[in-house]
Amino acid sequence: MVSTDESTGAALYDLVIVGASAGGLSTAISSLRSGLERIRIIEASDHVAFPDLVGPNQLDIGFGEHATSIGLFGEDLVVDTNRLSYRTRAVLVADRHDDRSWEPGIALPDSDRIHLDRFDVGHDHDVLVVGASDHAVELTAQLAAGGNRVVLAASGMDPSKLSPAGASVLRRLERDRQATLLYRATPQHITLVDGYPMADFGDRRTPDLQFDHVFFAPPRVMFTPTDVGVTGDALASGRVWFIGDPAPDRPSTTAPGWQVGVLLAEACFPELDVAPVPSPLERRTKHVGAIEELRAEHYNATITLFEPTHSDLWVLRVEPDSGDTSYLPGQYASLGLGFWEERIDDAPDPDAEHRWDKLIRRSYSISSRMFDEYGYLTDDNGVGELEFYIVLVPPTEDNTPALTPRLALKRVGDRIYLGPKVAGRYTLNAVRDPAAAIVFFSTGTGEAPHNGMVVELLRKGHTGPIVSAVTVRNSADLGYADKHRELERRYPNYHYLAMPTREPGVPKRYLQDLLRDGDFDALGVPLSPESSHVFLCGNPAMIGLPKEVDGEPVFPAPVGVVQLLTERGFTIDRRNAPGNIHYEEYW
Repeated sequence: MVSTDESTGAALYDLVIVGASAGGLSTAISSLRSGLERIRIIEASDHVAFPDLVGPNQLDIGFGEHATSIGLFGEDLVVDTNRLSYRTRAVLVADRHDDRSWEPGIALPDSDRIHLDRFDVGHDHDVLVVGASDHAVELTAQLAAGGNRVVLAASGMDPSKLSPAGASVLRRLERDRQATLLYRATPQHITLVDGYPMADFGDRRTPDLQFDHVFFAPPRVMFTPTDVGVTGDALASGRVWFIGDPAPDRPSTTAPGWQVGVLLAEACFPELDVAPVPSPLERRTKHVGAIEELRAEHYNATITLFEPTHSDLWVLRVEPDSGDTSYLPGQYASLGLGFWEERIDDAPDPDAEHRWDKLIRRSYSISSRMFDEYGYLTDDNGVGELEFYIVLVPPTEDNTPALTPRLALKRVGDRIYLGPKVAGRYTLNAVRDPAAAIVFFSTGTGEAPHNGMVVELLRKGHTGPIVSAVTVRNSADLGYADKHRELERRYPNYHYLAMPTREPGVPKRYLQDLLRDGDFDALGVPLSPESSHVFLCGNPAMIGLPKEVDGEPVFPAPVGVVQLLTERGFTIDRRNAPGNIHYEEYW
């Protein structure tokens, strides 16, 4: 219960926080956990940054209150608001306002669907939020809570620099698959198509996406002492703190939101034993339950199948706790495990020491089981699982892989992270003619997206020839060979060409040799730019994309499939220039 000072009539508090921002909520929660008992948050509006944190942490918030003055009265500070008066040992000004002078770094079309501030869009909309700060996380959380489908383009975001509340909500949004997070993407261009914003991310992995609304999260500027009526003697006391980046023209009691709570407690409450935030290594050695806590915090899916083709090659299926699993054959999704998980090898892992409590994420093409339990061609959309085809990546002098050596130790029932949304433009959208010749070239697990694409074509009655050719080191590396042979048996227009390059007694041939040696003519497959599409996934040396030099394409050595095809009149499929050579860019 909060007492009242009889001489002033002010309620007595340990700490008054002006503003229920992410930083304000973080400081309130950490201060309560550090031993402060009487904390009041005053918020001028009718909402807080993250309402889900209020109840579980029993935060005391005065809505519709704003500070009119902060002065010194004896040994204490007095905060007057438009409604009440508070006597307190310390004050944190956590309110910050949008920088109205800020402009996005790209030209924006004139549209009432592009916003630089808050706007009530209602619900059931596709929304893009652009930003890498607590403000961007706040917007994302509020829009997701309103029943919208949200993508956060957060290029350059460092979650460790967010406020603890912001970082926690960001993890929850990922874990619950309530928002799609693009940590490396930001729009390069925004245009209007039929009146709706179309975002071009300048990255083949992130397709052009159209939204109902786009929000930019401007940087926020620290409130000044004048904004909240801080008197000179109150400011000089060193017990009025501000959230913001320190600068010469700002009070010395200023600290960023992710750090201000600890510094304020150390300065104003010396009687508290404020423990510094433990390092990942300290968490690991001192807290035996840390790993299970981290798994519960980050993982949102369960491995339902882990089927080794051999010790270094696996087919696995993943079922998310919630959210959609629909996709187009050829697209990809992201999987993740924590640095805290054990490795199957003893390779040095320098990042693990400093990032022990962080997730490792990597995108993988979605594969297909090809046949259902009754032997029919499968339609995996709607089954609630996603299938992946993954090889163990060995360490080299230049690269220590982080994810697959940890994934190698997982089994059915283990937990894992699955990204909230599938993506990618490497699909069959360009195939319009059911009589066209469709050829898939892949190396190793690069055939994963082709499995579903082949099934999709056959399931929809494609009548033209379909060829899937894959090179691997040994026949044992063909995890889906038996299924492809069954497809060949059932469908006379389907051909599977498996080409092991290191099999004893088998001549070494590469995918390029199929084009050079006329193998398609022998199969009776008319491979021509007028009636064919070729899909390429795998080793970049096999694909052989050209670089543009002085406006002319320059192909790499050795000769790749793209060069051989362009010499026959094929063209590379580009975003704004459709072609008949389609390739998956990442490897």
